[in-house]
Amino acid sequence: MRLHAVDPANPDPDIIADAAARLRIGELVAFPTETVYGLGANALDAEAVARIFAAKGRPSYNPVIVHVPDVDAARCVVTRWPDAADKLAAAFWPGPLTLVLPKAPRIPDLVSAGLPLIGVRVPAHPVALALLRAARVPVAAPSANKSNQLSPTSAPHVLRGLADVDGVVLDGGDCAVGIESTVIDLSTDVPTLLRPGGVSVEALERVLGMNIQLAAAPASAEAPRRSPGALDRHYAPRARVQMCAAGDGIALATSIDALRSAGARVGVVAWSDFDLPFNGDVSVRQLPGDAVEYAARLFATLHELDARGVSAIVVESVPDLPIWDAVRDRLRRAAS
Repeated sequence: MRLHAVDPANPDPDIIADAAARLRIGELVAFPTETVYGLGANALDAEAVARIFAAKGRPSYNPVIVHVPDVDAARCVVTRWPDAADKLAAAFWPGPLTLVLPKAPRIPDLVSAGLPLIGVRVPAHPVALALLRAARVPVAAPSANKSNQLSPTSAPHVLRGLADVDGVVLDGGDCAVGIESTVIDLSTDVPTLLRPGGVSVEALERVLGMNIQLAAAPASAEAPRRSPGALDRHYAPRARVQMCAAGDGIALATSIDALRSAGARVGVVAWSDFDLPFNGDVSVRQLPGDAVEYAARLFATLHELDARGVSAIVVESVPDLPIWDAVRDRLRRAAS
């Protein structure tokens, strides 16, 4: 991957134009969004989309989200646009919300894991929006990392994870939200949450004026998913992740001690203010007790601990409250 720095406040039109041209001819471009960095390809070009799957080692039953610059472009990649889509797009786009709707025939089946549905969203990052407008094609883009590994929230994360991939990276700084978009299926009468993310279920329900149901478990491990991020193991650092009860400093210290005794290099991610009885051989990272701030720093913190060479990461469980659902989902899959 080749790096191009782009000022988010004033994206260089020449760099954007070059990246857009690369997308149109089937090349891969990694770019920042407000959630994580995406690995983009022309969503109308099946061979280009296949390059994403090859670069990531991504299974074909795991779909990718289509990114567009506005609602009009979103309507062009689906065959039905219900009132619920209008309401949610008006409230949350540009932003970390993906809408799953019936797929237009011009979108290759590989994008949707062979299902007649696709996820589409308008990202809220000036570099992403500039690229999408200049590309003049919808852009399929999962996170810019190897399949099941930690999502990248900075350009250096992309370069470390995809060093062997032929493409360019637009460095637009760190991602503000830090975890992936919420995915909601609007293809049926009752909206269904497929993945928690940067927009809370409560916020969605307020706008829709109705309850949102939870998706049923897939029929099998290799059944096509309606949403990315639905595999049992996902968002995982190289180090083994072990969860520990929230607020239990004794249990946390016991877990750390057991891992150290077994020869592990240990990292810790906590949000409670623990006084841990360990010296500098344990890498402790304190994250905020606010769910939004915690989410914004989670993946970057796990990337940092991986870079330090820890072999095990003990993570304090987060509060059992709806506002923490997206973070809890990422931690559960990372520890699977």
